[in-house]
Amino acid sequence: MTGNQRGKWLFVAMFTWLFMWSGMVQAQTAKYLVLLKDKTGTPFTTDKPTAYLSQRSVDRRSRQGIALTSRDLPVNPSYVSQIRQTGAKVWYTSRWLNAVLVEANSTQLAAIRALSSVKGVEFNRALRTARLSAEKQTNATQQKFGMDAFNYGASLSQIQMLGADAMHDQGYNGKGMLVAILDAGFLNSNTNPALSPLFSDKRVVVTYDFVANETSVYEDHSHGNNVFSIMASFKENSLIGPAYGASYALLRTEDDNSESRLEEANWLIAAEYADSLGVDVINTSLGYNQFDNEADDYTYADMNGKTTLITRAADWAAATGMIVVASAGNEGASAWKYISAPADADSVLAVGAVGSTKALASFSSIGPSADGRVKPDVCAQGALTVLSNQAGTVTAGNGTSYSAPLIAGLVTAFWQSQPQLTAMQVIDCIRRAGDRFSSPTPQFGYGIPTFAAATEVARAKYLPMGVGGNKPTEAIVFPNPLGNANALQIQWGAEFTGKKVEVALTDVAGRVWLQQSVMANEPSSKLTLPMAMPQGSYVLKMNDNERVRVLKVIK
Repeated sequence: MTGNQRGKWLFVAMFTWLFMWSGMVQAQTAKYLVLLKDKTGTPFTTDKPTAYLSQRSVDRRSRQGIALTSRDLPVNPSYVSQIRQTGAKVWYTSRWLNAVLVEANSTQLAAIRALSSVKGVEFNRALRTARLSAEKQTNATQQKFGMDAFNYGASLSQIQMLGADAMHDQGYNGKGMLVAILDAGFLNSNTNPALSPLFSDKRVVVTYDFVANETSVYEDHSHGNNVFSIMASFKENSLIGPAYGASYALLRTEDDNSESRLEEANWLIAAEYADSLGVDVINTSLGYNQFDNEADDYTYADMNGKTTLITRAADWAAATGMIVVASAGNEGASAWKYISAPADADSVLAVGAVGSTKALASFSSIGPSADGRVKPDVCAQGALTVLSNQAGTVTAGNGTSYSAPLIAGLVTAFWQSQPQLTAMQVIDCIRRAGDRFSSPTPQFGYGIPTFAAATEVARAKYLPMGVGGNKPTEAIVFPNPLGNANALQIQWGAEFTGKKVEVALTDVAGRVWLQQSVMANEPSSKLTLPMAMPQGSYVLKMNDNERVRVLKVIK
């Protein structure tokens, strides 16, 4: 072979390799969260919410006086169709972020970015990149999930600490409430003896794996099973969860084989799904600050309640009337030491961990949030927390992952006992019930709440006259449901007495059915309602939405 021939051969080989490499790069795909410019042209409207939300979801908003907004509307289907035409795979859409989770190669991504309907890409890069080393992955898993300890024990300590035994004695166990657990998988939960009453009663109402886009969740990671068992088990003389009577949606959002911002996107989509189901309480024993790709890592300054995707999603979930309970994190003994996202969210109950003696667990992440708010909010037992593992063995484990479901269970059953409260009022009661409410700390937050203390807060601050012997501060509306009555009575609380009150009655679509000024000079006032009011839920607003009551008309 001559020198010229050799050079020609090398040139052809190099050209061929470059061509193949270019094709490989082009063929490689990644997941991106594509942001859309608007919802213009969407066929969905706020006056027909059951086209995209369950009736239970609509009712949850109505009970709390939460109006539907454009953020609740699904993304424009035509925009999604345009993205599909690029050849990219559409995984999910997000109502709240107005976004589409896609899997695309570089050519497809460029075509997507060029669409007039596209605003950009969240984080301006792929959601998942490099993988952790085995050592780093093991450490991250321990920080994220907590570590099992083989100390067998009864659940009495963790239940008594929150006064949940007294709560159960009064008949409150979460019955009628719907809880979503967003986690890494629920290995063998469907065959776990401690959870068998839920399956026999068909109270696991739905399962979905947002990582794999399938319905099955029982073959994945065991962490969600542990969390589920702490909250919902009923195995006498062994393990009883605070909310053993509730119904559950089991949703997988976390891929335990990696740590990437894709999991934040999964969480967003799952939270929207939970909203559409009509979920009351979300438990998420997950937290994010370190990722496979160190360029994606968050800093403590990002724990400010508004930066991370999952934190924004958690606050959006709270805005729909759900209560979100999140673990504070397991990094109290590490260099990071602070809470992780979404525990920094303003409207989230972030939960730290203590032991059976109420001493702070060394691993429990501390606050405050980067903008100076009290975090964690409250604490529960997270050291040697009793659970039923994937083998059905009752054992114990460590982590704020395991203190969070105890608080979530308390919240669920407490809300069952106080159905007149809004989600934010429930959170207020739980915070005020903490044994350190008057002097919160970065380690304990407001401290350890109990059912009895929360009930006292509700009785003093939110309950109507005649309940607990306290004079109400807020107005009481009755009868509710209205039945066939055509008049409504308002018993005026102290804040309204002697004042002029602007009253407006609207339906969930915002249509006004009654609007008038009332002088609250008498203990109560009577409002005559329009005869044409159809059956449904209505919102009674007083004084520019400062006080809201929900009225149900049943004919």
